Amino acid sequence: MSSFWNGWIIVLTVLNVVGALWLLWVTARRKPGDDKPSGETTGHSWDGDLREYNNPLPRWWLWLFYGSVAFSVVYVVLFPALGTFQGTLGWSQEAQWQAQHDAANANYAQRYGRFDTMSVADLQQDADAMRIAKNLFGNNCAMCHGSDGRGAKGFPNLHATNYHWGREPDAVVATIAGGRMGVMPPWKDALGGDAGVEEVAHYVYQISGRQADPAKAAAGQQKFAMFCSACHGADGKGMTALGAPNLTDSYWVYGGSLDVIKQTVAEGRQNQMPAWADTLGDQKVKLLAAYVLSLGGQQAAGAAQTAQNVPASDGPGS
Repeated sequence: MSSFWNGWIIVLTVLNVVGALWLLWVTARRKPGDDKPSGETTGHSWDGDLREYNNPLPRWWLWLFYGSVAFSVVYVVLFPALGTFQGTLGWSQEAQWQAQHDAANANYAQRYGRFDTMSVADLQQDADAMRIAKNLFGNNCAMCHGSDGRGAKGFPNLHATNYHWGREPDAVVATIAGGRMGVMPPWKDALGGDAGVEEVAHYVYQISGRQADPAKAAAGQQKFAMFCSACHGADGKGMTALGAPNLTDSYWVYGGSLDVIKQTVAEGRQNQMPAWADTLGDQKVKLLAAYVLSLGGQQAAGAAQTAQNVPASDGPGS
């Protein structure tokens, strides 16, 4: 703060205090020992006989005002109120924030410290850890994935058998900590227009176990091998390293009807999961990974997955 503004604030503060005292003094009509109103009026009258008296304030009210002025004087001495003067107590909002921050960190370390050395599998077996993780999920993840983790159209169902980026504990931790960017480019022009999109969509529809037009599916297979297999694999089972989904199961993030598949192939898809490491820290990320893996009944150590896939429809997917 410049010396000008420092002085300006000091002058305004002092003038306000002095002005309040002066105003109280000049308006205090009652003299010591005079308990009777003077009867003086302000000169205003209504309806001929209703007059406004200029009587002094009650003594107790007047002293209350003086007390508030005295309080303001004490305040500006003790706390920062006069420009750059920090007050005799040395208080500042930064110091108060830091003290609260340190207290919160101490409480956090006491509550979460024992989770540092626990693996994701160990956390799944700890009832207290899972209770905390459930609350973390509700506060940070439920707005996209739903309170039960079953997602919505465009938002992954965490009960699904397969995750696009992998369902191993390390992969889930990496997904939560660093976020993910899912991008599928539009292929309509590359495939030769609507006819090419139709053929590829029929082939994808067929490899997911449903009845498609045989001729269109056969033509689509060739185009799939040329344009799509680089990400989804020659067999269409996807690649977790790229986040490319498995097209042979019955689970679809945006829906698996033929029309939706055509739209996806033609226009592409793009979505993003934000990174949570900076917001939550490593301990909470690991707790969330343990909770997410438990949603479908999977144990992080590698037990069989019991979650069922979402039907291939336009309904919510993961």
